[in-house]
Amino acid sequence: MQHPPAEKSFKSRFRQVVALADGCEPDPRFTLANERTFLAWIRTALALLASGIALDALPLELLAGRPQTLLSHALTGMALLVSVNATLRWHNVERALRHRQALPYPILAPLLGLFGLIVSTLLLLP
Repeated sequence: MQHPPAEKSFKSRFRQVVALADGCEPDPRFTLANERTFLAWIRTALALLASGIALDALPLELLAGRPQTLLSHALTGMALLVSVNATLRWHNVERALRHRQALPYPILAPLLGLFGLIVSTLLLLP
């Protein structure tokens, strides 16, 4: 008597969807570290989003009008960029771990620093 094939678990179906089914299972500590890094990037995106919303909602004499709106949109746009990059980076790092390859360079880290420098400089100008 043959048994019907076992249903695939949600975990294995999810891995196939994100193309992580191939390669070897990495050390769980590395996978968990990758998840913590992802969450740190998401926290950064949420902070940028909250800053953009607050800047748009609060009446500020220092940045009244167009500069306030532009800065609010820049912060919100950077939040979007950081959250999308966090997801792509998590996926690329997980794939590299599974194939025992070098980890991808975090291109957004220096860009985020440059963005912070530009925003800070603009806020400090008289």
